[in-house]
Amino acid sequence: MAKVIIYNIIRFVILLILQVAVLKNFGYYNIAVTYPYILIILLLPIGIPNLVLYVLAFLTGLCVDAFYDSIGIHASACVALAFFRIFFHNITIEVEERSSFNTPSWGSRGLKWYSTYILLGTFIHHLVLFLVESFSFSNILQTLLSVVLSSLMTCIVIFIISLLTYQKKTRILSN
Repeated sequence: MAKVIIYNIIRFVILLILQVAVLKNFGYYNIAVTYPYILIILLLPIGIPNLVLYVLAFLTGLCVDAFYDSIGIHASACVALAFFRIFFHNITIEVEERSSFNTPSWGSRGLKWYSTYILLGTFIHHLVLFLVESFSFSNILQTLLSVVLSSLMTCIVIFIISLLTYQKKTRILSN
């Protein structure tokens, strides 16, 4: 259990530094931007309590908001992502495995499950993020274009990170 906590703290620090130091000014004409920090929420252990997940998602979003000078936009998108994660896990993971502290990864769940999880989660996060950011439907086509292109760019970066950290067998920690 302590290893899982330490591993997730290290992941949080590395992804947050990557997001705010490297990828903050990386984008394509303000239409497509990359937000791989959502891996912090998506790769938390499966058996984490929902309240803890919502609090961690909110705090992750607030940390990114602090560096991006946005007012709760990332926090709201991260809470929506946490809601999606709970829903997705409830419909795709067996009841016995939901209480485990395994990380939902490519190696443990398979490429089909993992890619669906990442693609849908990224799309939900970006849809909420850009809709809250624009806060109007006047430029809905440009907003949807930004959602699609940013989701594609983010998924490419996430899959590169996943390839670099791929483990065939995951660590199963007994309680």
